[in-house]
Amino acid sequence: MDLDPDLAALRPLGGFFVLRTLPTPAGAAGGPEPAGLPTLAETYGQGTSDVHRNALSLRVATVADRLRTPEPRVSASVAQQGLAARLWSVALGCAVLYGRLPDLDARLLRWDPLASAPDDLWLTEPHPLPGDAATLADTVLLAHLEPLGAALRTRYGLAAGLLWGNAGSALAGAARELDRWARAHGRTDVADRARTLTDDLFAHPLLRTTGTRTGTAFRRRSCCLYYRVPGGGVCGDCCFTRPPRSSPRAASG
Repeated sequence: MDLDPDLAALRPLGGFFVLRTLPTPAGAAGGPEPAGLPTLAETYGQGTSDVHRNALSLRVATVADRLRTPEPRVSASVAQQGLAARLWSVALGCAVLYGRLPDLDARLLRWDPLASAPDDLWLTEPHPLPGDAATLADTVLLAHLEPLGAALRTRYGLAAGLLWGNAGSALAGAARELDRWARAHGRTDVADRARTLTDDLFAHPLLRTTGTRTGTAFRRRSCCLYYRVPGGGVCGDCCFTRPPRSSPRAASG
């Protein structure tokens, strides 16, 4: 199936999978004019605007306020995992449903750092790329999660193992939602393709040591620090079975 300009096939999958495309009429989404928002490349520190580079710090502060956590490392981890989940959902959803991937170059994606979850993303225009695992890895892991992780490590001291664990959790979550939707709608072809692509992605050197998988279940080897959010507890794929009492840095590797 060819990519349609609005990526309409993603809409039935839920909010994490939807990707809006520009141009969008001003105010149509009930928020700011998307063309005035920073690109993800600028957010990662690859642009020239200090205002746009500060979007990452603004996002981390926004997440901290909503979670009521005073620890920037915790909100930075949660913010990174939320954006990773959006990117994996869009990319994997397109690869599975269309057999193609829109060019998700960080210079083409705009986002609103003040938005609620899931992150608001707009794509300038969908240009098709191959929908294979290698292109998915290049598009999400290398073009987005590596520079995003580098920026977060520099600003907030997050461990690389934690960030790649977040990436693995986000991919597993996107694959699980695709599988659930496919089985509910009798689309075994979608479930099979999602499983094959996810298997190939978890064989990538950046993801293969992030956790263990059984079917669509995932148990990560690191902790995202969500247990340090007031009332947060542990996530379903956490390496811990109950909130630890040790130093948060000991849980982040």
